Amino acid sequence: MREYLNGLSSQNMAFTDCVKPTDQSTEKKGLKRKNWRNRIGFLLKTNSSQSIIHLKKNRSHVPSADEVNQWAQSLDKLLSHKYGKAAFCIFLKSEFCEENIEFWTACEDFKALTLQKDMTSKANSIYEEFIKNEAPKEINLDFHTKNAIVQSLHEPNESSFLVAQRKIYCLMENNSYPRFIHSDLYKELCAAAKGEGKHIKS
Repeated sequence: MREYLNGLSSQNMAFTDCVKPTDQSTEKKGLKRKNWRNRIGFLLKTNSSQSIIHLKKNRSHVPSADEVNQWAQSLDKLLSHKYGKAAFCIFLKSEFCEENIEFWTACEDFKALTLQKDMTSKANSIYEEFIKNEAPKEINLDFHTKNAIVQSLHEPNESSFLVAQRKIYCLMENNSYPRFIHSDLYKELCAAAKGEGKHIKS
């Protein structure tokens, strides 16, 4: 019985990174599902003149069944594939927690910068958008991690957001990612990649 209760507790905790109690009505679930169905329709159309999440320049091919299956191997494999990352973004948006992947992506962009002035500008932008209290896309970080970021803002370096990025990665890896792999969205992507879902209903 104790193990069963612990399992329930873990399941409940897994939702704390994204889902809010007010988001769970049947009507909203229906709207969310329709929304991501429309979005994956764009994702899977090779001849689409418009693509989600700025994939327009990179739509060289629709993911194969093998590639989509690889997304279930690890979060790293999912994020390293442009369509996999896009699908995960769609899923996080449906759960109202896209700020996690957006922050992770912003950190990746930050690490690619080399000029100090660019790093300073980007670091402050990330802080304003994701880190500070009441930020528009505030992520879930402890005080010490936030404080370390604040201290580095005057002269940021490539490791300024490293700890925070790892924490958010772990949060997604342990909570959002498993839900994505077991979601209807991922199942439909698998079916579409195998040619079983050539037309996804909206």
